[in-house]
Parts: sequence; structure tokens; C-alpha cells
Amino acid sequence: MRALVLRAHGDLSQLEVADVPAPTIKHARDVRIRLKAGALNHLDLWTVRGLPGLSLDFPHILGGDGAGIVDEVGDDVSGIRPGDRVMFNPGVSCCRCEYCHAGEHSLCVEYRLLGEHLPGTLAEYIVLPHVNVVRIPTPPAPDPEITWAEAAAYSLATLTAWRMLVTRARVRAGETVLVWGIGGGVSSTALRIAKLLGARVIATSSSDEKLAKARDLGADITLNHNQVDVAREVRALTHKRGVDVVVENVGEATWETSLRVLARNGRLVTCGATTGSHVKIDIRRLFWYQWDIMGSTMGSHEEYREIIRLLAQGHLRPLVDSVYPLENAVAAFRRFEGATHMGKMVVEI
Repeated sequence: MRALVLRAHGDLSQLEVADVPAPTIKHARDVRIRLKAGALNHLDLWTVRGLPGLSLDFPHILGGDGAGIVDEVGDDVSGIRPGDRVMFNPGVSCCRCEYCHAGEHSLCVEYRLLGEHLPGTLAEYIVLPHVNVVRIPTPPAPDPEITWAEAAAYSLATLTAWRMLVTRARVRAGETVLVWGIGGGVSSTALRIAKLLGARVIATSSSDEKLAKARDLGADITLNHNQVDVAREVRALTHKRGVDVVVENVGEATWETSLRVLARNGRLVTCGATTGSHVKIDIRRLFWYQWDIMGSTMGSHEEYREIIRLLAQGHLRPLVDSVYPLENAVAAFRRFEGATHMGKMVVEI
């Protein structure tokens, strides 16, 4: 089968489209999917560059998001049949450990992500446990059918943002939420989830064009973080109170400001460290202001079913920036690396 593979860690010169063996069903609860589209995430860039402790068998297929048609199912699979249009949770858990039994699949001791630990979605076929796979829902009329590109772009960013805002930060109606770096999939989805929950949203970007799009998505206030002092602006906008929740995925570059804008009893939730992973904190401020600082990664199968239910109701349809054919997938990575996109970048397979 054709796939976008990583030959070795380094830069984008290590990527190429090549012929590799197609995966086969090995377990009775497996599902094989003929992929129609895959989507890019920052995780793919980190995998290209090399993550600490990550050991891969090269060539390695990239991609965590995808959607396609069921090609074959194992003997013990029910509810999913060949020919079904499906999408899937990109996180694979063991379903046996204490965390899985408690419904906390993303804390599983054997948790693995497509495209990072496992062969990914930028290929013609993929094999997954049936518990990860769901049918693409039909939205309510008069909404159009969910496209392959939208289905492929939905899962990873939406599941990540949902767990951050709903399960971990517990955002409530009337609260104020600061979302850094509107433009990426998680941040733009976090904005929309916060609005769905009834919160007031302050969104930042270094691009005025992206900030205009953020206002179209419902942002109440937008700040160009290259042009203004975000902490000073937020303090003024909230009458020195600060925000209830900060949605972080930037890391070192924004960490101090994120803490400066937190209200007393505020919550900071983070899922990434794109500018560096080592941050500082004054413990006295942490206990005096009674902050909650939380990490969050992906989500459980129950949380995934919830975001699929919302998609079926017409909520949170993903923003698709552009679609590239598989044979031109390296060009998609170059644009993605340049961070000029707004929404998800999709590879058609």
C-alpha cells in the first residue's frame, strides 16, 4: 500500500511517500479500514524531530487522525460491518488495567497513539481495535453530510480539547476562559467548546487574520500577543480579577503570563509544550491563590462517544484549512510547519 513514511528522525527531508506492507487483522476484535483521509497534528512534527524515549521501527507511518470505509472485521466484532463509513479514537488502550476499568483510558499503562507509537493514518489501510471505531454520524437537516476531510480532522483535537475543558477544567457558564494560539486544531476547538458551555472567551494569536476568524467562531475578545501585553490587557478587561481558566499548549513562552492572568481559585490546563517543556512557578503564589494546575492528554472512549454525539447534533464540525493528495503530503507538512494554517490540514488518500 502507499503511505507517507518517516525514514529517520530529523526534519521534513526524512519524509517520503512509499510502498509498504498493508496491515492485516491479527485479533478477533480488530477492524481493518480503507482510509479515505487523514489529518495532521503537531504530534506528527514532534515525531519527525524525535521525542525523548520514543523508539520507532523505520520506515514509520505518520498520522493520528483519519476516516474511511471498513474493509474487514475480526470474528468477535459486532456493531461494525464492512462497508461502514467510520472514524476513530486515535488512542489505543489495553482495556485491562485499573485505569481502563475506571474509564480513564488515556491514563492506561500501555496507552499508545496512532502515528506516534503505532503506525499511523497517512496510508491506504489501518487496523484498530473495534472499541476505537465508530460510524460517522449523520448531522441534523439541513446540515450537509460530514465529508471525509471533516471526519478525518475531528477526533484528536476535539477529544483533547473536550477533556481539557469539560473533564479536567470543568468550565462553567459565565466563566472567562483564555485560549492561547488560535489557529491550531486544539485551540480553535477549545474556543468553540468554551462557547458551547456558555463561557466568555479571550483568544490570542500573532496573526490578525486568525484573530478575525476567531471572532467569527465566537471569541468575545481577541488579542494579538505580539502587539500587546497579554497580562496587562487581560487584567484590565477583567477589572484586575483575572480569568477562571487558561487553556495552555504553548509551554515556556507563555507560562509566566498564563499564571499572571489566573484569577484566585483559577484553573490552568495544559496539553502541550511547543516552545519548551521546562517552566518555573513560585509555590507561594500557587497555594496563596489556590490555583489548580492540570495536565490533560487525549480522552477516554466514553468522552469520545460524547463528542461523536455532539457532532451528530451538528456541533463542533471541524475547520478544514486545506486538503492535499497523499502523493503531495510532504508539501502539506511544509505548510503545517510554517504555521500559516487556520484549522486542520487534511491528506486525501
